[in-house]
Amino acid sequence: MADLIPLAEIDPQLIEQLLDRAFEPERRQRTAYRIRDGVDWLPGLSFAALDEDGYLAGTIQVWPVALTDDDGRAHPMLLVGPVAVVPERQTEGFGKALMMAMLGALDARAPLPLVMIGDEAYYGRFFQFHAAPTQGWQVPGPVDPARLLVRCENPAVLPRRGMLGPWRG
Repeated sequence: MADLIPLAEIDPQLIEQLLDRAFEPERRQRTAYRIRDGVDWLPGLSFAALDEDGYLAGTIQVWPVALTDDDGRAHPMLLVGPVAVVPERQTEGFGKALMMAMLGALDARAPLPLVMIGDEAYYGRFFQFHAAPTQGWQVPGPVDPARLLVRCENPAVLPRRGMLGPWRG
C-alpha cells in the first residue's frame, strides 16, 4: 500500500501537477480556494501518499481558517482539502489513508473543528463529517450546502451563522 510522508518533503510542482490531474487546472476558481486565500497549508497536518514504486499517488492539505460569527468573533477551524488522488488510483484506499494520517496527527488536547467541502455520504460514514451544523454558514463563493461539512466533538458549540474564510489571527 502507500507510504505516507510529510507533504513538505514533496516538490511543490509535483503537488500542483497531481492536483491538476485529480481535479483540473480550473480548480483554482473553486470556493475552497477563496476560503483559504492568503494562508499556507499546515505542514504538520498535510501528507503525501507514495505508491509501491515511490510515485506520488495522493495528497492531503489542511489550512487554518475561521468562521466569523455575526458579532465579528473569529472561531478558528481547520479546512481539510483538497484530498487528491491521481485518477487511476482513486479506488485503492490512498484517500482514506491520507485522511487517517491527518486525523492521527491532530492534537487531542486542543481539538479544532474540521471543515471541508465534500460528499457527506462518504466523509460522514468514515470520518464523522456532517452538513447539518453548517447550514447557516456562508462561504465566499458558490457551494452546495449539502457539501459544506464539519467534524466537531460537540457541534452545539459551533456558531449557527457566520462567514467562513482564512484565519488571519
